[in-house]
Amino acid sequence: MDLPYLKIKGRSLLPVIQGGMGIGVSAHSLAGAVAAEGAVGTIASVELRRLHEDLMRHLRRLRDPAASAQANLTALDREIQEARRIAGKEGFIAVNVMHAISGYREHVLQAIRSGVNAVIVGAGLPMDLPTLAAEFPNVALIPILSEARGVQVVVRRWMRQKRLPDAIVVENPQFAGGHLGATRLEDVSDSRYGFANVLPAIRKLFEELGLKADQIPLIAAGGISSFQKMREIFSLGGSGAQLGTPFAVTTEGDAHINFKRVLADAMPKDLVTFMSSAGLPARAVLTPWLRRYLGREGRLRACASPDHSQCPSQTECLVHCGFKDGHSSSGQFCIEAQLAAAQRGDVEHGLFFRGAGQLPFGQQIRSVRELFATLLGETAQTSVEECIPMVAV
Repeated sequence: MDLPYLKIKGRSLLPVIQGGMGIGVSAHSLAGAVAAEGAVGTIASVELRRLHEDLMRHLRRLRDPAASAQANLTALDREIQEARRIAGKEGFIAVNVMHAISGYREHVLQAIRSGVNAVIVGAGLPMDLPTLAAEFPNVALIPILSEARGVQVVVRRWMRQKRLPDAIVVENPQFAGGHLGATRLEDVSDSRYGFANVLPAIRKLFEELGLKADQIPLIAAGGISSFQKMREIFSLGGSGAQLGTPFAVTTEGDAHINFKRVLADAMPKDLVTFMSSAGLPARAVLTPWLRRYLGREGRLRACASPDHSQCPSQTECLVHCGFKDGHSSSGQFCIEAQLAAAQRGDVEHGLFFRGAGQLPFGQQIRSVRELFATLLGETAQTSVEECIPMVAV
């Protein structure tokens, strides 16, 4: 490999974190395969129960938020154990937990107790994560942030809890997929989030805080899909990259082939940013459901009211949900249902999160190993897998 290794908790890893992609897009198959290659394989903790038919069969009779929450913890443990089986005992397995979910604390503790090497937290500022994981000092804690100001707030708070992040994922909302690290749609493309601005600013912050320049690895996320872009990140003071969409479309990715085809076939003109029901800007492919929703969004938000709000799926998955809580500033749809439809390949009704960057192999579906060869400056395998045709749902 022509790039430096990523150092986390005394481990030397390939300088790549596979991004967490929720509701079963990055589960045991993908995370296990990535970790087996020597990088950080990540399971997204949110709503994993949908991958386990026995759990879903039981829940359909109950319609109980508490039962759904417990089923998600059971599913999370199963996925971690399966990922570990694939990766082996030396594989570095992480779990991504959204701070915005209602079961945030429980998911963090379940991940740790199930034997993960790291917990990665996004969609909010994880101020209390060191205290929450205080009894598990060997588990790496990694927040996802977008600018030096947020890094300063989190690092100062963590220092008071006698803990530093073991790495920080620095997300550029201009290129990332899914929920973005900006609070307003108009800020998504702001140049202040560019890596050339943010990475040196964070390094300067570390100096002001009395930290060594390389004490906390900085992992750039958003739009990185080639060896050249990896080298650029290192030249700016980064220690590695986090990638989501390029991993989502690999053969080992846990989502349906239709999901992979939608992401791989999407052109820049097909991508849109909009307000998620989680109250954050999001980026996705403009598929039929999203086109219909955006056509009605103005009317739906105008009608939103806390007086007649309820969780349609009775899962209460988010702390804040514009649809459930009747908040007109957020999206008015059940994000859990729409993302689940995408994961199982329902092109007509699914919400397909995707990053804005170009994919390493264009429209081709390739393996995790081939992706690493491209990212790390090695020679990719010569046997190119042709584009896999669309499969009917």
